Amino acid sequence: MTARIDFNCDMGESFGAYKMGQDEEIIKYITSANVACGFHAGDPNWMRRTVKLAEENGVALGAHASFPDLSGFGRRNMAVAPDEAKNDIIYQMGALTAFTSAKKLQHVKPHGAMYNMAVRDEALARAICEAILEVDPGIILVALTGTQWVELARDMGLRVAREAFADRAVNADGTLVPRSKPGSVIEEVDEVARRSIKMVTEGKVTAITGEEISLAADTLCLHSDTPNSIHLASYIRSALEAEGVQIVPVGQIV
Repeated sequence: MTARIDFNCDMGESFGAYKMGQDEEIIKYITSANVACGFHAGDPNWMRRTVKLAEENGVALGAHASFPDLSGFGRRNMAVAPDEAKNDIIYQMGALTAFTSAKKLQHVKPHGAMYNMAVRDEALARAICEAILEVDPGIILVALTGTQWVELARDMGLRVAREAFADRAVNADGTLVPRSKPGSVIEEVDEVARRSIKMVTEGKVTAITGEEISLAADTLCLHSDTPNSIHLASYIRSALEAEGVQIVPVGQIV
């Protein structure tokens, strides 16, 4: 069977007069865009621009929902009650949906601390799932592969895309190495490409501690703020296609 993978990227993370990332270039290589909805980055004007950019390039749209943390770019752990987190996600989903032509999202991918905390916090993970189910049960949750969060979401009836990261180091248990630690972000182009090919075609990755671990991925993420992200996006896509991998939106996979 031909391997298939979605290639996603976080986008629309500019704010007001401040531009972040080079979305106009990266959009050419991806199949799904995770759009900031104003809580960690982005604002209504950038949301509209990013949605238009994605639609013009045939890229599927998802809400990159976050804790309300503009100052910390959504990367700070916050003590948020599950009901509050649920309402925050519904709010962000609704805002982004309103800008889309189809008035529909493909997926939701929590951002930063919310994503990482949901890996171990069942109450938060459940609240995220409940938010999606309340808005549209057909929307896909993007969650870290190999985690109980994936199984919880499936048990609740959600479509789930298991996510791996092209440019992030992982621990031996498959979780992401915190950005505060050296080596957490992988920048060398050939290494990123090799890791991506191995994850997609063999279902394996080397942990930061040297162990080879198994993983199964439906979608591969590249961060737009990783150095040389445009070159990385082009190189990763070309390398995967050279291996016969089909690059398609995650809605065609799960």
